[in-house]
Amino acid sequence: MPQSSSADTLSAAPGRVTAAKAGRLARWPAIPHDISVRVSLWLGVAVVAGLFGWGAWQRRWIADDGLIVLRTTRNMLAGNGPVFNAGERVEANTSTVWSYLMYLGGLVAGPARLEYVALTLALVLSVLGVVLVMLGTARLYEPTLKGRRALLLPAGALVYIAVPPARDFATSGLENGLVLAYLGLLWWMMVRWSQGLRGRPTSRSFDVTLAVVAGLSVLVRPELALIGGLALVMMLIAVDQWRTRALIVVAGGLLPVGYQIFRMGYYGLLFPGTALAKDATGAKWEQGLVYLANFNQPYLLWAPAVLLIGLAIMVRLLCGRPAGVDRRASAGSGWLARTVRSPSAVVLFMLVSGALQAIYWIRQGGDFMHGRVLLTPLFCLLAPVSVVPLMLPDSRRMARGAGYLYAGATSVLWLAVAGWALWAANSPGMGADATRVTYTGIVDERRFYSQATGHAHPLTAADYLDYPRMRAVLTAIENTPDGALLLPSGNYDMWDVVPAYPPPPDAPRGFGSEYNGPHTVFFTNLGMLGMNVGLDVRVIDQIGLANPLAAHTARIEDGRIGHDKNLFPDWAVAEGPFFKEPPYIPTYLDEDWIRQAEAALKCPETEAVLNAIRAPMGPRRFLSNLLNAAEFTRYRIDRVPMYELERCGLPLPEPVNPPYTGLPPTGP
Repeated sequence: MPQSSSADTLSAAPGRVTAAKAGRLARWPAIPHDISVRVSLWLGVAVVAGLFGWGAWQRRWIADDGLIVLRTTRNMLAGNGPVFNAGERVEANTSTVWSYLMYLGGLVAGPARLEYVALTLALVLSVLGVVLVMLGTARLYEPTLKGRRALLLPAGALVYIAVPPARDFATSGLENGLVLAYLGLLWWMMVRWSQGLRGRPTSRSFDVTLAVVAGLSVLVRPELALIGGLALVMMLIAVDQWRTRALIVVAGGLLPVGYQIFRMGYYGLLFPGTALAKDATGAKWEQGLVYLANFNQPYLLWAPAVLLIGLAIMVRLLCGRPAGVDRRASAGSGWLARTVRSPSAVVLFMLVSGALQAIYWIRQGGDFMHGRVLLTPLFCLLAPVSVVPLMLPDSRRMARGAGYLYAGATSVLWLAVAGWALWAANSPGMGADATRVTYTGIVDERRFYSQATGHAHPLTAADYLDYPRMRAVLTAIENTPDGALLLPSGNYDMWDVVPAYPPPPDAPRGFGSEYNGPHTVFFTNLGMLGMNVGLDVRVIDQIGLANPLAAHTARIEDGRIGHDKNLFPDWAVAEGPFFKEPPYIPTYLDEDWIRQAEAALKCPETEAVLNAIRAPMGPRRFLSNLLNAAEFTRYRIDRVPMYELERCGLPLPEPVNPPYTGLPPTGP
């Protein structure tokens, strides 16, 4: 918060400060607020942080998707690179910063379980994000509260922490906590930057740091580029020297551009593999509106929205316009630059950012996890009113009756927000539909996995062994030392086994031998599976998060959101060193389909895409991937092998079992 001279502080209470006290005050950094402002702010921050941390801990868990991140971390720590399966360069994590933060956490923690590292980092960053957003908003009010008696009360921050999904995803092992900390930091820095022409000039190092933070947005999550990019545009408009603009561009673009070059050369894609798997450029407006309603209805989010708008109006009426522009600091700045670099513009920036994030996710169709992806836009929209000032009646500034009227109205609105927060915090959420996959495809993930595993707080991969099929997969791998493809059976305690080709004759066999044949497991839940099996086991899915073939199929328009790609298991048999005919394959697989898929894999374009991520990495491979990343990203295959052969112009293999025609067989 800003500081003033000690004389300003002393003048607030003339005749009441002794010489000794004045000397002590002179040694302390004076703050231009009444003590009520300072005490109420820090008390509010402490209360909100404590409630959020306690509430998140009460709902602690690690999601299956959070365990997907940890599988990548295990590979990084083992020296296999940032991949999900060794020898296959697939970026299965959306947040680059979170992936590498977990890697650093794993290095520091050493033998500690990665799940606990994820839990700790997620919880700390979540609470830090709420603290930073409150401090940023308090800084926003500084000029108007100078020398005035007021209380800074948590408002929007209470609304956010009251929403149950906010506490669910504070410890899920996903990057939600990182996103909160990032947005809180960016908000605080943007507010500080906006006051640079109003008596609080910022240094060049601060501006460069802000540019770096803004540029980092796309590596925190790709869609956050809409926020960080807008912040960089505002910074570029606000300066009039080309050298400074060049410095901002370099500082903001160095990390994201550098990593983008690495991504294109290493993974052969323009964006994370998760975005390819979910076709992030697609549009499902109807499903997105269903997702929005699913988030709003259990908590009546429109109610705090109305109350907070009322509080914002009261703040505007009571606080008036912010401090004027410092003419010396703004020398040479045009009208547009002064307008952009203003507190009002930064408030508008955050509101527009929240709206853009909401529109993006509604267009995308939302998610299958209740509320998760709308937490970011909610946090942005609440930031400017995360705390609000309650102006105490002051006869020196307004009529006694008006002061009490304003204070009373603000108090009533704030108490209504607090009452709603108390009700929402104890809401049953989705109720009976929380753990059932209904027509919406949306579930309460934490409750779903708590119920499915029998653990109130499923935190470790070992906890997920109690999920259906998980213990059975370990038994199946142990019982197939020569290797096998494991497919989920209709029986939750069994896996269908497609044996691998026999090992070489000279391979060590028998008890105690080191030979271990190739294993592939084909299953949707990659996290719990990937963390409970060895890194030598290839784990793939039908929706494309870790399976490059599935990722390059087309999106199924009426599929469950987030799971709307579905590659047939016949491709997994065709792709691996597994027997491809009865009686080795399950009866629900078709030998002809497997042969057709095997032939389709020889399509030159498909081979090029797969070689980009499976061939040994070297300078030539990196450059080739870099040049062809856009083409590889656009490439799609048909999930039906026969149609894929037709698309590639390849001949159809002779059928093993000719179709029944009703005619007698011909031949000698």
